[in-house]
Amino acid sequence: MQKITGIKSVDFKVVAYGYGVVNWNGPTTLQSDGRIIDNHSMPKLRGYTNLTGKESEKGYKLKKDPSDINFKETPLYISQNCIRHHLFRDQAYDLHYAKDKNLVAVLTSITGLIRGYVVPSSQCKRTSPLLLEDFVDQIGNGNFEQMGRSGTKEKDKDDKGDDVASNSFFSKTTFGETQYLAYGSISIEQLQFISLDKKFDRASMVIREGEGEKIAEAVQTFIKNLDPSREPKAVFQPNYVRGGTIFEEGEAGILLDNEAIDILVKETLRMVEELNIRQAKGYMYVDNVLVDYNDSHKMMRIKRSEGDISETPKAPYAVYFYAK
Repeated sequence: MQKITGIKSVDFKVVAYGYGVVNWNGPTTLQSDGRIIDNHSMPKLRGYTNLTGKESEKGYKLKKDPSDINFKETPLYISQNCIRHHLFRDQAYDLHYAKDKNLVAVLTSITGLIRGYVVPSSQCKRTSPLLLEDFVDQIGNGNFEQMGRSGTKEKDKDDKGDDVASNSFFSKTTFGETQYLAYGSISIEQLQFISLDKKFDRASMVIREGEGEKIAEAVQTFIKNLDPSREPKAVFQPNYVRGGTIFEEGEAGILLDNEAIDILVKETLRMVEELNIRQAKGYMYVDNVLVDYNDSHKMMRIKRSEGDISETPKAPYAVYFYAK
């Protein structure tokens, strides 16, 4: 069996800065001086629980005080789902309109090639080659903030229609300056091959006889438009086999060449480098991205030893599929 060699993944380390909270977790039930608090807004904190681990005499699980937070042990983070939403924000809602007959438009987009998608009606899907970790704050500059809302002397109504006082107090866990650290990876195997065959339940779309070449041409044109100075190739074949398989059973699909892969890798890294989020009275922007063109078997080696990384490609991208 011939060993697969070349760049297997493009891993990267991200450093980002910001202010305040951009990814809230919503209302959290807490307890202060024996009084239950239901209107405390809590940001996403890694590993945080609102339970003390103790029980009352009646067997109720006791809640924590709003100020009982260690921001080093349970740091603020921005979830990978939030990051992905803003990274592909231009096309964030387009997939609501994806149907079987217009999947060529999806496939010839950065969403189709990088973000991935699923169309429930037909089970057509493309697994995203982009792995992103949560953006975790390194400073821990959190704060408990008590606020009040003053209204008129007239009483408001609650959800049940009962009278409630118009004046109310609420609290938030807020943050000042933030610095985030995150890691990501682009899988070359998942990026380079676009399945157009239901055989292994991973068809990006269902094609008819003679359509494969046209779809490959459309994908090639899209990639070339990302960098008109280069000549990428997207080649359709009715039987692509994954290297190392026993029975050499293949599937119809499109294989991207080294140029096409490199253009998509560069475009993805550019999007990460230019990522910024402004929402919920806070903001975040990416300041620096360190890249590793990883040709080793050590997944995400950039996490453990930055001295071993390769910031420029020193080999072609690995080829996982061949036509048979």
